[in-house]
Amino acid sequence: MGTKIIGTGSYVPKKVVSNTQLESIMDTSDEWIKTRTGITQRYISEEEDTSVLCGKAAMNALEKTGIDPKELGFIIVATMTPDYSSPSTACLVQEYIGAGSVMAFDINAACSGFVYALSVADKLLATGDFRYGLVLGGETMSKIIDWSDRSTAVLFGDGAGSILLEKSSDHAMLLQEDIHADGSRNKALTASKQTLKNPFSSNAKKVCTTDLQMEGRAIFDFALRNVSHSIKKVTEMASIDFSEVTTIICHQANVRILQGIAKKLKLPIEQFATNISQYGNTSAASIPILLNEWIEKEQLTLGSGERIILTGFGGGLTWGSLLIEL
Repeated sequence: MGTKIIGTGSYVPKKVVSNTQLESIMDTSDEWIKTRTGITQRYISEEEDTSVLCGKAAMNALEKTGIDPKELGFIIVATMTPDYSSPSTACLVQEYIGAGSVMAFDINAACSGFVYALSVADKLLATGDFRYGLVLGGETMSKIIDWSDRSTAVLFGDGAGSILLEKSSDHAMLLQEDIHADGSRNKALTASKQTLKNPFSSNAKKVCTTDLQMEGRAIFDFALRNVSHSIKKVTEMASIDFSEVTTIICHQANVRILQGIAKKLKLPIEQFATNISQYGNTSAASIPILLNEWIEKEQLTLGSGERIILTGFGGGLTWGSLLIEL
């Protein structure tokens, strides 16, 4: 038994924030941001939290396919910006879309989260008693960044993307995977640290740091080295050439990183799908948003048999690549 993608969806907030608008709240400029990141705008949520963004992305995929939410076997949400520590964002999405009492849980692997979640979902469908599964990547990064820090605030945006999977007896979506984590480099990207506080601890007061902190150079070097190797590895394991891969969909972190990975792999940048200019870095949401956009633009087609690579990388440090067949 295998799986196949039968639908995709996405949703972003209505508020568009251009680089020029950021000039009024921090020491930056449109030219500085575009030159260093490739970003010209991003979507920022004014009221909708992660669960709502995910819920609307989920309904977008379900409405396209005509699948009743109650037919779902599970809901997995990849996010590092949940509404609560508990309940999970997936449980809130379950209620939002009216999916009944289906299994629902979150995965936090930062910007690699969607790759992790899709790998887990593929195995749940292939081995479990489910017909359909819903996988989401959603973030409201705007609530965890320091808006006075131009080195991080200009990078991120909010949004959500979704993939609807179906068990299949004649199709295997996931051809190869290469997924990793290196906890020894955990300080390279952190957010929302909560310090231990209880009547028996020595801490005088609870400290909760919400601002995202990132070592930009460390992340850049990590992506070029580890991510490039991971992309190459899945093709080698499948014994195929890059010429047989239609598109590479990388996490949209920074256009310079994408260019560096392409150069390291000696591939044309045109083989890499991109939309970072319009969305910024939406963490776990970036891959499903981009995949849905490429399908809606008919640059990729479900059921075509096209082979694509999905690659995520981010805090943890985590990274991973999936070679899949549409």
